[in-house]
Amino acid sequence: MNPIFQDIAFEENPLYETIINDIVSQKYAIVENFFDEKEVQLLRQSLIDKHKEDAFKKAAIGNKLNATIVKTIRGDVILWMDESNANTTEKLFFDKINNLVSYLNRTCFLGILHKEFHYALYPKGTFYKRHIDTFQNDDRRKLSFVCYLNESGWLPENGGELVLYLDDNGKEIEKIIYPFPGRVVIFKSQIIEHEVKPVKTERLSITGWLKTR
Repeated sequence: MNPIFQDIAFEENPLYETIINDIVSQKYAIVENFFDEKEVQLLRQSLIDKHKEDAFKKAAIGNKLNATIVKTIRGDVILWMDESNANTTEKLFFDKINNLVSYLNRTCFLGILHKEFHYALYPKGTFYKRHIDTFQNDDRRKLSFVCYLNESGWLPENGGELVLYLDDNGKEIEKIIYPFPGRVVIFKSQIIEHEVKPVKTERLSITGWLKTR
């Protein structure tokens, strides 16, 4: 290759390559070390501090053009994250997300141009029934992203597990994913239906979407 066309700054990232391979092969990826333990603790505390400020609002279903609050479908409270006014911890979060997006666009040509993320808190007894992350009037969401910020020592019996409904050669199978702290789940927004099972202990996370134009 002509040296003028070589991208000497590009370096393959093994973690990102694993994410890409998993999404291509099974339409989702589960990552245990996207954020380290200290970063998870900082993000958790940021969520807790903002919740104490009473800044969270009841989550709705649908997008901004057609949003309604239906407690029988979902029960979490959320706070949208504003990258332009991010605190130090949130900047750390967005730096990692932006790095991932750049890598995906560079290697997979996904055309991710926008993103949206929010803190999410599920009080005890709440859930989010089976749904898909795209809308009839807006299909820009390509990848869904969840980062769990629960306390260390989280147990499966605490509930709040994520269930992905997957197609296995025409047969539906359920992939159960427990919200262990630091775990990140990434999946195809337009394909995978999913739900959050009832929560028995308060459940904390950051949820978001990587979007095309």
